[in-house]
Amino acid sequence: MNTWKLKGMALALGLGPLVAGGGASAQQHRSPLVIREQGVFFVGGEYNDPANPTFMSGQMYVRFQIPAEKAKGHPTYPIVMIHGGGQQTTTFTGTPDDRPGWAQYFLEQGWPVYVVDQPGRGRSPYINSVYGTRGTPGVTGLENLFTAPSRNPTWPQAVLHTQWPGSGVHGDYAFDQFFASQFSGMGALLQEQFTTKALIALLDKIGPAVLVTHSQSGPHGWTTADARPNLVKALLVVEPNGPPFYNDANTNIDRPWGITRLPLTFDPAASNPAQLGIVQEAQPQGPGLYRCWKQTEPARRLRNLAGIPILLVTGEASFRAQYDHCTSQFLTQAGVANDHVRLETVGIHGNGHMMMLEKNNLEIAAYMEAWLRGKLAKSKPKGS
Repeated sequence: MNTWKLKGMALALGLGPLVAGGGASAQQHRSPLVIREQGVFFVGGEYNDPANPTFMSGQMYVRFQIPAEKAKGHPTYPIVMIHGGGQQTTTFTGTPDDRPGWAQYFLEQGWPVYVVDQPGRGRSPYINSVYGTRGTPGVTGLENLFTAPSRNPTWPQAVLHTQWPGSGVHGDYAFDQFFASQFSGMGALLQEQFTTKALIALLDKIGPAVLVTHSQSGPHGWTTADARPNLVKALLVVEPNGPPFYNDANTNIDRPWGITRLPLTFDPAASNPAQLGIVQEAQPQGPGLYRCWKQTEPARRLRNLAGIPILLVTGEASFRAQYDHCTSQFLTQAGVANDHVRLETVGIHGNGHMMMLEKNNLEIAAYMEAWLRGKLAKSKPKGS
């Protein structure tokens, strides 16, 4: 497919109604955003039979926008934003109550932004014969997990949730807009395989970039960085799929390689995940926290992830607040330095798992962007 481009276009974007609360001040007195170049393309698709093709699968939709003015004072790389489970590009391009999203914020700070629909989601066609039968999103599950967890708290931190824009239940405008965007996909292992392959193809096409992952796409960021460590300049990891190895029930291993379902490059090499030899901590590290699983010592190192700046972000009220520290500590044990920030520790309160859609979403984006600028400025080549 040919990329289409519009150059020199001044766009006054995202000046929808402001919602009282965190983030409103960040949206006032905005200048028009001038986009120098934008377009769409697909990466990663393959025909079922190259000699006599009838359909394609694995393709990933990509939309990019490049601002007229680049960020100054540090290297500027494309920001690639990868949505999580049940979502699509709308996770980052706006909010369900009509405010600007993270994509626009980073554009306004001078970063090129690429947003994707993972294979089988949104504008990336769903191929039943390859991906399997799709599920159907449920209203109650989304209310309880994402938008109104404090009504019926099933984890300790849920009572702290205050940032969803509206009541968080069906019939409310913001929830109805959020629910309208839901897009069930394929199984987790297949999604990891197809999305990783497509992300590798994207980096091979556009060059070095910063990956922003959320939830289900967390493992896709790890596997892509493992495959192309020289092309991933930083990872902004928002509540990644976790905790390491097991899901909630500790009955079946979901991520056999710790933070992924696909193999990672360990040192010493591991040909089988059983070689990692896992052990669970005897006691949780605090109230409302999971007991973490980790490798037995001496731990194998994740050599390709080491040296990539990593920020792991956790919301105060999210169900992930129970165990994101386990992911951070798994990385540290594997020799991968990372900064894990619980947003409440930097004065950002009340956020759930879908923080990029919540009332203070731009406050969170500002924190992440400042962290990224600081990391890249330290690695700025001499004379640049």
